[in-house]
Amino acid sequence: MSQVNYDAMSTTELRNYFLKHRGDKAAFQAYLDRINQHPLKIVASPDDPDFDEKVQAAIRRKLEAARSSIIQKSNDSNVSDD
Repeated sequence: MSQVNYDAMSTTELRNYFLKHRGDKAAFQAYLDRINQHPLKIVASPDDPDFDEKVQAAIRRKLEAARSSIIQKSNDSNVSDD
């Protein structure tokens, strides 16, 4: 069996790998270690008076990042097709 280099995978690739290989305990541990290295950002606390605005702004940033990623992937695939 070949060794898998978890460090070479992006977090998304590692997550997808683990989901396909659920019995791979090393992959699971690598994924947990990766997640713990980058704790989730807290956008707003429940008692924050601007809670709705902050959550909506965070959602807009996330959507914009996803759109940018899709556009970048599309541009990259168009360049490689030339």
